[in-house]
Amino acid sequence: MEQLIFYVFAGILLAAATMVITVRNPVHAALALVLAFFNSAALWLMAEAEFLGIALVLVYVGAVMVLFLFVVMMLDVNMAPLREGFARYLPIGALVAVVMVLEMLLVLGSGEVDLAGMTAADVGAAAEGGNNVRLLGSVLYTVYVYPFELAALILLLAIIAAIMLTLRRRGGTKHQDVARQVRTTKAERLRVVRMTAERREKS
Repeated sequence: MEQLIFYVFAGILLAAATMVITVRNPVHAALALVLAFFNSAALWLMAEAEFLGIALVLVYVGAVMVLFLFVVMMLDVNMAPLREGFARYLPIGALVAVVMVLEMLLVLGSGEVDLAGMTAADVGAAAEGGNNVRLLGSVLYTVYVYPFELAALILLLAIIAAIMLTLRRRGGTKHQDVARQVRTTKAERLRVVRMTAERREKS
């Protein structure tokens, strides 16, 4: 039963990942990526890596993808010029993909896990004696605390940059000038008009 559930999540993950690079609408691609993240988190939970699964949902789905959707929907990017250069950059993208696959194969084949100087056997022995979330948390907030804070700072800068990009001036739109509203006076707000009274005659 567990193997069947694994294949279901893995199949949905592959389908969602394929949609990310094949659909034409960037918003649909972002939503497919959210689905891929959810299924990856489920696979991490099945592998008893609760910290990675929770971090994938909270950080990527809850923060990064919301920011990405905000940028895509607010910038209204014209995708036609971007698709024109797809074939030109395809060989470079394929070369980068091959290099990344080779690097992952080298890491998996080495049998070593660089986690605060511990090997894979040491990490497994430590995980058996305690909670893996506590083990990863203790290493993350002690050995790698500065890279963790740097990643949070980069994410904050990305949010600020996205907000600044959406604040560009567009023609034909209405906006408020708060400084002018604060400097206004009573004479500008109220105008007294004198009118002569007229009496309507009865017919």
